Amino acid sequence: MLIGLVRESVMQCFCHTCSRAPHLPVAPTEVRCQEKTRGGLRYEVILGEAEPKVQPPKKQQLSPKNSMSVQDIEEKLKAAEERRQLLESNKMAALSAKMSKIEEANRKRDEYNNQFITTTKEALDQKMGQHVEKREAIITDLKSKMKDHIENVEKTRLTLEQQTDEVRTAIEDKLKTASQQRDDNIKKMLERLKEHEEQVQKVREQNTQRLQQLDAAIQEKLGQARTRKEQIEQEQREKLRNHLNKSMEVKQFVEETVKARISGVAAFIEDKLATALLKREEQIRRKSDIAKKYVNMPPPFP
Repeated sequence: MLIGLVRESVMQCFCHTCSRAPHLPVAPTEVRCQEKTRGGLRYEVILGEAEPKVQPPKKQQLSPKNSMSVQDIEEKLKAAEERRQLLESNKMAALSAKMSKIEEANRKRDEYNNQFITTTKEALDQKMGQHVEKREAIITDLKSKMKDHIENVEKTRLTLEQQTDEVRTAIEDKLKTASQQRDDNIKKMLERLKEHEEQVQKVREQNTQRLQQLDAAIQEKLGQARTRKEQIEQEQREKLRNHLNKSMEVKQFVEETVKARISGVAAFIEDKLATALLKREEQIRRKSDIAKKYVNMPPPFP
């Protein structure tokens, strides 16, 4: 916006209408500088209140009869030159005022930037100092903790070594005692094995005697069983022979009974057949007699 105003003010000097335009008072302006962001500035150009437009006086039309003289023309040119110089001086004064305000704004901006840089640097230095102090305090605390930890580790190591020695001594004592007990146990076991072998030998001899006795008893019982078996077989043969004889007698009796019954049934059937034939012949004879009677009977109507 400021560049546009400067450009317009410069261009108006070369305008052909500058000498013809009436002299108007320039409105007062004000430039304000304000930093909105870090490293960025904003300029505000405030213009004065607008003045009412003054209509230029109407030029008197010269009659063609009244011709201007050379002196009048020179005076008018001189007046126009004075007006142009006055306008240029006013514009240059306004431009210089604007440039001075811009320089003042730049100076204030530089001061603000320098102050900001100084303040920021001091704050950073203070923070770095605090950080260094905190870091040193943390390192000191860690060193003290590490020292305590190393002392505790050393104490624990010594305690473990002492306990290890005690355990090793106890294990060696137990191993010695265990070896003695093992030797005693081995001796006792050998004695028990010897006694066991003697007992086994005695039991084996007793079992051998018992087996011999059992074998003799079994042989004796087998002989008795063989004799008993032969007797039973003889008795069975006798019973079978008697049974066969009885079965033959029963068979003969059954055959005779069957033959007698068959002959009786045949005689009964023959009697029945003879009786049936006689009855049939009697019926046939009666029917033939009746038929003969009907044949020999005279007719009822002559």
